[in-house]
Amino acid sequence: MTLSLVRNRMAEMGFQGMLPVVESVIDRLQKGELHVTEALEYLLENEWRHRQERATATRKLRSKIRKGASLEEFDLTLNRGISKADLRNLAKFEWCDQGRPLIFIGPTGIGKSFLARALGLLACERGKTALFLTVTDFLENQALARASNSYLKFRASLVRPDVLILDDLGMRKFTSQEAEDLRDTIEHRSYGKSTLITTQLPVDHWGEVIGDEIIRDALVDRIETPGLKIELKGPSYRDRLKPEAKEVEKKGRAK
Repeated sequence: MTLSLVRNRMAEMGFQGMLPVVESVIDRLQKGELHVTEALEYLLENEWRHRQERATATRKLRSKIRKGASLEEFDLTLNRGISKADLRNLAKFEWCDQGRPLIFIGPTGIGKSFLARALGLLACERGKTALFLTVTDFLENQALARASNSYLKFRASLVRPDVLILDDLGMRKFTSQEAEDLRDTIEHRSYGKSTLITTQLPVDHWGEVIGDEIIRDALVDRIETPGLKIELKGPSYRDRLKPEAKEVEKKGRAK
């Protein structure tokens, strides 16, 4: 079998990880630099690595998480109520493996969404599935699902991921139906699936946006009681960037 035929067969069978290295492996085999088992191991390792990278890229794409967030880039120079050790513990994903909810509470611009995105992307790299939705997105999709009689399908799409990120709870008030559907989704995820919520509202203030007391209490019971709650504090990261932005703007005008 010629090299061209080998490459064609690999391409047909989807061995995209082996293709870039097969020629050099055959060359080293012919020179006696590799044993047959070593050559097979090298080819399989490249194929496995390629498939892992492709699967990770697919998980990240399907997660709908905007790129550019990582725990290493989170600014710890300001006291935000979270330490490097806390980030290391979160990165172990024990909370996820245990199906525990995770809540980031803090003022706007403190880095809640950045941390949520960073953990979601890292989860994808660790072989877990994730899905990112702002609460506004959740409510818009919930309304469409109810209007088209496809709520069960919508709920299933939210229950499926290992990590569901709901960003910015508290941006607007929930109707009773919206609150019930949120509770229903969390209820179905409470059996081994983690939900990560970011919010400016302390849990005991959720009544400001979820008026139905029974639904609110049931939701809090599913999230706060088994969950891990981290309260972030300190100055807004966005405020810290404002002087730099103004300086850039001045320089631009000077030109």
